[in-house]
Amino acid sequence: MRSFSDSYRDAGVNIEAGYEGVRLMKKHVQRTMIPGVVSDIGGFGGLFAPDLTGMAQPVLVSGTDGVGTKQRIAQLMGKHDTVGIDCVAMCVNDIICCGAKPIFFLDYIAIGKNDPEKVATLVSGVAEGCVQSGCALIGGETAEHPGTMSPEDYDLAGFSVGIVDKAKVIDHSKMRPGDVILALPSSGIHSNGYSLVRKVFDVESADLNQYVEELGTTLGDALLTPTVIYVKPVLAAIDAAQVHGISHITGGGFYENIPRCIPDGLCARIEKSAIRTPAIFRLLQRKGNIPEHDMFNTYNMGVGMTMIVSAETAEAAMAALKANGCEAYVLGEITQGEEKVALC
Repeated sequence: MRSFSDSYRDAGVNIEAGYEGVRLMKKHVQRTMIPGVVSDIGGFGGLFAPDLTGMAQPVLVSGTDGVGTKQRIAQLMGKHDTVGIDCVAMCVNDIICCGAKPIFFLDYIAIGKNDPEKVATLVSGVAEGCVQSGCALIGGETAEHPGTMSPEDYDLAGFSVGIVDKAKVIDHSKMRPGDVILALPSSGIHSNGYSLVRKVFDVESADLNQYVEELGTTLGDALLTPTVIYVKPVLAAIDAAQVHGISHITGGGFYENIPRCIPDGLCARIEKSAIRTPAIFRLLQRKGNIPEHDMFNTYNMGVGMTMIVSAETAEAAMAALKANGCEAYVLGEITQGEEKVALC
């Protein structure tokens, strides 16, 4: 018997649209299949059998996050194929800070009215993020929320699980004065601080399709630029160098995120003049009259991730990063001090 419910549909939930969404997204999910995937989408749980070869003490590392109000830009522009990349990036970029390799991902989409094409497009971005990070999309959930969300509204979130041998977990206690701080460039604002972005640019009224000379693209496209996924270059650098700390620069900017890997008694001394800041940040700061401290305490300012390595292996780390598409550069060094981060 075909599964349907006229009564539930009259209440605003169309389960048949949900089935159609699953059918449309399967081709995207298939792109992410890697060794270890045991189950197909549609079951009650996603099954994954990790390869533990060579691991003495396998440790699972998990991370969860969402896209936040950046997805409002996507809704205003009717462009839904990139925010899924952001969703994956916000999770996998966190777990690699421990040295873990992401192995699988699950997404959750809450939507006002289930539009199968829109849902499949959202999932296509999630799948692309999984491909970039080398993990499998093994499940997810789409929930229709009539009466609590507007029909065009949605919220995208997810979580990832990674694995690392305990002996290879990044050990911050090995950090020493003289260690080099590397900057891994961002693609722009990434996925943080968009409540302030939306206020400054008045996105509800602005023409997001207007070309902005300073940006070299439209405002909307600049604001929707996906978050960089650093998994492959970072894992390569970990293999090539002595890595003592990694920070994903998300909400809270430099002042909150860099100290999270700095032991007491040490300070990350950052040379502000070395930071390669994209034009979108300068435009945002100028238009919003935002103090410099607030910019560095909210945004990545062009540095999506920092990596702290021994001075002796800094060149090897940068070479490994470059070989995997990440043009890292020296941002500063570790010194003694009670202040865990200092912008000089």
